[in-house]
Amino acid sequence: MHGGAYRGVMRLTAFTDISLRIVMGLAVADEAELPTTRAVAEALAVPYTHAAKAVARLSEMGLVEARRGRGGGLRLTEAGRRASVGGIVRELEGAGDVVGCADDPSCPLQAACRLRRALREAQEAFFAALDPVTVESLVTPPTGPVLVSLTRRPRSVGADDPGLRAGRDGDGSGLPVR
Repeated sequence: MHGGAYRGVMRLTAFTDISLRIVMGLAVADEAELPTTRAVAEALAVPYTHAAKAVARLSEMGLVEARRGRGGGLRLTEAGRRASVGGIVRELEGAGDVVGCADDPSCPLQAACRLRRALREAQEAFFAALDPVTVESLVTPPTGPVLVSLTRRPRSVGADDPGLRAGRDGDGSGLPVR
């Protein structure tokens, strides 16, 4: 159990955590007012660059549709709404081991160790427990109303905000600053 691949006991990466919060936020978003990446990042209190990377990956996965320009913004696709949280987490986390048996230096027990297999089975059980959970089911009360309240918080925009000068949100979506 050496090296940097070990991330803690069944702990999700920050990227996966942000991605899940984004799909949950989009699941309760008003279809008439598509939120921008910047607005989602602010509502979830995450850095814009992290949110932008997560949105790009979620778009690649077909879970989020990102539209640029006037009337643009982010929308959760129907596939995203029905998506299994276990499937999303598996895709975002990758197939890496919980422990870094093959890290540099590699574990001397690697050839005869039973722990790696047991931990891999535990990891799969973790994912399997999330398989029946859908994004849509995550936003039922009490979670959904809290998410809605987060997306409706007033924004504080400073004079140095490029979106203020341009009359845009600043992420290329074309939506006006609130």
